Amino acid sequence: MKNRDVESFDSIVIGAGHAGCEAALALSRTNNKTLLLTISLDAIAFLACNPSIGGTAKGQLVGEIDALGGQMGINADKTAIQIRMLNSGKGPAVQSLRAQADKNAYHVEMKKTLEEEKNLFVRQGEVVDIELDGDFKIVTTQLGQKFKAKSLVFATGVYLKSEIIIGQCREAVGPNGFKRSGTLSDSLSKLGIKLLRFKTGTPVRLHGRSVDYSKMEIQYGDDKIMPFSFMSEQSPKNKTVCYLTYTTPQTHQIIMDNLDKAPAISGEIKGIGPRYCPSIETKVVRFADKERHQLFLEPEALDTQELYLQGFSTSMPADIQQEMVHSVIGLENAEIMRDAYAIEYDCIEPTQLKPTLELKSIQGLFFAGQINGTSGYEEAAAQGLIAGINANLYNHNKDQLVLKRSDAYIGVLIDDIVTKGTNEPYRMMTSRAEYRLLLRQDNADVRLTEIGRKVGLVSDDRYKKFLAKQEMMSQIEEKLQRKVKVDEVFIKLFEENGESIPKESMKLREMMRRNNIDIFKLDNAYNLFDETEKPFLDFVNVNIKYEGYLKQQQEDVDKMLANENIFIPETFNYKGAKGLRTEAIEKLDAIRPLNLGQASRISGVSPADIAVLSVLVKKFKDENGR
Repeated sequence: MKNRDVESFDSIVIGAGHAGCEAALALSRTNNKTLLLTISLDAIAFLACNPSIGGTAKGQLVGEIDALGGQMGINADKTAIQIRMLNSGKGPAVQSLRAQADKNAYHVEMKKTLEEEKNLFVRQGEVVDIELDGDFKIVTTQLGQKFKAKSLVFATGVYLKSEIIIGQCREAVGPNGFKRSGTLSDSLSKLGIKLLRFKTGTPVRLHGRSVDYSKMEIQYGDDKIMPFSFMSEQSPKNKTVCYLTYTTPQTHQIIMDNLDKAPAISGEIKGIGPRYCPSIETKVVRFADKERHQLFLEPEALDTQELYLQGFSTSMPADIQQEMVHSVIGLENAEIMRDAYAIEYDCIEPTQLKPTLELKSIQGLFFAGQINGTSGYEEAAAQGLIAGINANLYNHNKDQLVLKRSDAYIGVLIDDIVTKGTNEPYRMMTSRAEYRLLLRQDNADVRLTEIGRKVGLVSDDRYKKFLAKQEMMSQIEEKLQRKVKVDEVFIKLFEENGESIPKESMKLREMMRRNNIDIFKLDNAYNLFDETEKPFLDFVNVNIKYEGYLKQQQEDVDKMLANENIFIPETFNYKGAKGLRTEAIEKLDAIRPLNLGQASRISGVSPADIAVLSVLVKKFKDENGR
């Protein structure tokens, strides 16, 4: 092979879904000449399933992507057509922002973002083979073009040997009928990478004119709500509404009568599906005593009549799908524009990865997104950003970034998949994060902007805005240190809020410890914060109201970090470790954890094993001068 036959780059990203876009932008923005290869330019950042960004726990991921210098939050704000804060009536730890995005506009906006990046070269082409050439990786396209780079990020989504399934019909294509990757899986297998077979699915799309909205419950967006991105000057505007409807006993009967035709039930589909986003037939079978299931009608975009029927994922034959749809309240005469389908695809066993998302067996090879066994745009984008950051650090021979579980939901996500693996498409949920009160959506910038700055992704403008916010928080806190006397205003505030009246003056901050007094009631009583934006006040309010819980959770984090900071040398020999149980040796040797903290989270490794391992690691370091 002659060098002139191969075009060189610093990094190559394969796939331009949500993971690939974030990886490519992170690399190019840190001065790496980057090639982004995608099977179709029309599939860039395509919202193949739900036309939304954010949601429970996913909103936190978007905030963290944004705080680190990523793109998803900015483009979600630009293209949102309805926005809501989920769980607003619950505690701040589980509140998550969710937006209906204009499906077409989001794709266009992200494609434009990629095209305007000076160090990024976007090219349509199917990668069919990977070769290793010393420190370099060489990719070959279907047209015989060859490109090489020091680092390579795989972000191929669900396109590896993907098959669309509707009833007995199978078609060798990717989502929405896009071309699939038919041979790249074989190239990965030749490199010794273990593959899995997963499946997911998407509901029908309906024509808006055929829906009887009068039988449904209207779902409005929230006004004056925080945007996803800390860089967005204004909150997105609500431009449309969604609707809530329900299945009926007739729907359930149609499904039960045709279970033999359901590929997900009959065994026709071999891939493992997501537990937390099951098909409608799986829900009907699993929850047989439930009389109805919620369904949401959501607009796909402002320039189309297509509606997405959330909660109605299925792979039933087309004629059965139509019967099922027509049995739903308000959809008696609905016109199906796109049939629902299941999709099977190859992905990798994620425990083959380091917490940096680099392959353990091959340096400079990174994986991100659904190829790692996860589901969801936000999970993919988060991994893509970290893979891009670490590919850049690898290119420059610097220590790579590992976010801890106490740092971010991104840290929880990556730690879960690389430490425990997953036997089904992994989905982020607030319950997975043990420190979720510390990992709120509103404080993502406080937690992660400095890290984003250190790795070179946080721009000067973003950093100035971050510092200005920090100064604003300090000013608010300073005002709350003011002591107020027991006067008419004081007494009225306490009486109106059902609180016992103190006999002595007290600081405003201390008044907020009362259950029924918050920062907004103080502001109304004492005119403290003229023209201060509500999100700033919300942030301080939560920090003070939950101060005791936050302190306790931080103490838990500090205890956990004791093990996280005991690193295990890469050359440590588990197989020769005396005192460890055989199962622990096998699991530890397979995962090869970075530290004792990660080791303690491996299934099959007991606290007793960790105690022994701690002694063995210390002895190893002493003997080897580390």
